[in-house]
Formats: sequence, C-alpha cells, structure tokens
Amino acid sequence: MAVARIMLALAAAAAVAAATSSVAQAPLRCAVDGTFAPHAMPKLGGGVEGFNVDLFTEVARRMGRQLTIDSASFAGLIPAMNAGRYDFLCAPTTATPERAQNMLFTEGYLFTAFQFGIRRGSAPIASLEDLQGKTISVNKGSVYDTWAQANAARYGFTVQAYDTNTDAVQAVLSGRAYANLAGNTVVKYAATRNPQFVPDLLLKETRAHWAAPFPLQSVALRNEVDHVIECMKKDGTIARLSEKWFGMKPDADDAENIVFPGSGVPGLPGYDPTPHTAPCR
Repeated sequence: MAVARIMLALAAAAAVAAATSSVAQAPLRCAVDGTFAPHAMPKLGGGVEGFNVDLFTEVARRMGRQLTIDSASFAGLIPAMNAGRYDFLCAPTTATPERAQNMLFTEGYLFTAFQFGIRRGSAPIASLEDLQGKTISVNKGSVYDTWAQANAARYGFTVQAYDTNTDAVQAVLSGRAYANLAGNTVVKYAATRNPQFVPDLLLKETRAHWAAPFPLQSVALRNEVDHVIECMKKDGTIARLSEKWFGMKPDADDAENIVFPGSGVPGLPGYDPTPHTAPCR
C-alpha cells in the first residue's frame, strides 16, 4: 500500500509539473495594426514585419516564449485585448492618463512626437514662426491634421489634407506643400524611402511614450516584459532596431536609450515606482 501511495504521489507530481511546463511554454498572444509602416506592415510571403514585430519577437525570445502576432485594425485592438483575446498589444500605443485608467503600460520604448519633414535643399524650419505664408500637408483626419487646422491662423500657414500620409509626402516633394507634419517615426521612415525628403523640426512639447499595454490584472506579465525592455535598452538592442527601421541613430535622450525607474510609465496610473534590478542575461 505504501508503495502504491508513493507511486500515486509521484504520478500526481509529474502531472502537475507537466501542466505547469505546458502553461509556461504557452505562446504569448499580441496584435498590431499591420498597415502602420514601419512598425508593422505586410511582407512578401505573408505575415508582417517592422520595428514592433522585431522588438516583441526578441522580447518573447528572451522570456523563453513563442509569440503569436495577429494583424487587425488598431481601433479594435484594445477592446480585443481587454476581452481576453490578447495578452498584450505589440502595436505602438500612446500611453495617456485616460488609457492608463483601463490598462497597464510598460515603460516607453520609443517617444512619439509631431515632426515636420521637408524637401532636401529647403530652408530648415527653426521655429513655428518660420511657417508664416507656407503650406503644410497632413494625413486627413489624423491628430496632425487636427493640430494643423487649430494652429493655422496663429502661425499663418495653410493646410492641405490628403487621404494618406504617402500622398502628403509627395505634395512636399512636388512643391505643392513646404512641409509635411506627421509622427516622428513615420517622417524618419519616409525619409529612408525618399532621398529628397528629410526630417526637420521636432515638436518636443508633443512628446509621449509609446509603450506596450496589458490588461489591468496582468501585473506580473507587464513587469516581466518591462524588465526585458530595460535589458534591451541597456545592451543597445532597441537603439539598433530603431536605426534599422527609422534610418537614424537615436539620441542619448531618446526613449530607446533611457531606462526609466520603476515599472511602467512614470506619472501614470498603474506605474510601480518600486526600485528593481532587471535580471538581464
């Protein structure tokens, strides 16, 4: 009887260990907007590629996990995550106080900010006052369109809105507009595709964290991913991915190179200021 009880106990322990191992190796599930180049975009042969795809594939690898990346419209990603379809989002997501009420964020891995792009050889924009009498192109309906329309009278420029930012960049290259206003990473990427288009004035006052969001209950997973992101900053991985996809080496004060204290975005709900040392391998 004693031997039988021992055998049963060993079998039960083995079953628990197998179940635990299975859970530990379960693929992480995330999603991106697969049309937001160069963060995620279709690749030949199927699937998506881009900065965020590379970033979180490496995060998962360092965690010893497989990663499943779905591609869908950004508008549906946050509701799908909160409904349990995804463990987190790989899509670049602006960390705001309003969003942080309903989800957890890692620390920022990039800063997003408004930036102008101009045609090579044009006089640089030193300040917004330099836009007096000029024409600015924007992607219709974007936050950049909203900002431009709201500030056109103040700074004396006119606004041309296009259905895509690609068309807005072409307006600059053809001379229909003096500058294109878009997000900094999009402007940098457009410059890598069009040698006659160059990044110009960055509006640092618009700067915000792009971070990975998690459901509110996923504190442990958020912290684990946050710590891996810190390690990837320390060893230069995120900076190298940034230069690969955006065509420019990030500055020392860019988020790719800053390890923020605590876990999450400082100053937002869900931020944990507890000091820690990330277990970098």
